[in-house]
Amino acid sequence: MKIALMDSGIGLLAAAAAVRKLRPDADLVLSSNPASMPWGPRTPEKITELALGCCRAAAAYEPDALVIACNTASVHALATLRTELEPGLPVIGTVPAIKPAAALGGRVAIWATPATTGSAYQRGLIRDFGGTAEVTEVACPGLADAVEHGDDDAITSAIADAAARTPVGTDTIVLGCTHYELVEDRIRAAVAPTASAALTFHGSADAVAAQALRRIADPTRTGTGTLTVLHAGAPATLPEAAALYPQGRSLATLIP
Repeated sequence: MKIALMDSGIGLLAAAAAVRKLRPDADLVLSSNPASMPWGPRTPEKITELALGCCRAAAAYEPDALVIACNTASVHALATLRTELEPGLPVIGTVPAIKPAAALGGRVAIWATPATTGSAYQRGLIRDFGGTAEVTEVACPGLADAVEHGDDDAITSAIADAAARTPVGTDTIVLGCTHYELVEDRIRAAVAPTASAALTFHGSADAVAAQALRRIADPTRTGTGTLTVLHAGAPATLPEAAALYPQGRSLATLIP
């Protein structure tokens, strides 16, 4: 079994680690283009072009499924990617977990990139699945880039800024960017003093990993637990910053 994941950068580590947890034997192909980050400020056409490049490089390794482990790419490029690659290669997008987060009502904050925050895509999800919840969109400028580069001071500053704009008494936080799942513990610590005592988080990694395995034509097919890393289509290794996060450290033990 071989699962490919694409993202602009190391945001794919969370979903890759989730796949690894469910299927330790799975061979993983991680395809990204960190030199092109950030993708958020780019035009939808450019984002689609970059995403296609990463996906085509991954598809060349003949995976059983391809995870678009990037909210921005899912917003702007998912339809194009599916048109090109399916049905031969199942393509799984990443959607902010607004539906399960809002199921019980209460106060829900969606932390996302500035490009996703306020987008028609996210507003549509809130409209369709927000229910009775009081939903607040919280833009997090600079956070994804800070996580990508392992810039501790910038991570602290970006989280503190977003936490200050998260409503008091928030019950649930939706992590609307895959990079944010790598620093969930730091976000929790920053928000906890003013949040509900029962604060919960909703990321996308576990759900996306499970969906990828469900979409595989032959789930009995086994792998050998290898790891292939591609940057702009060229063979590479995990970036140094990956070792700063538990998900990255768990993948670093895989056979190259």
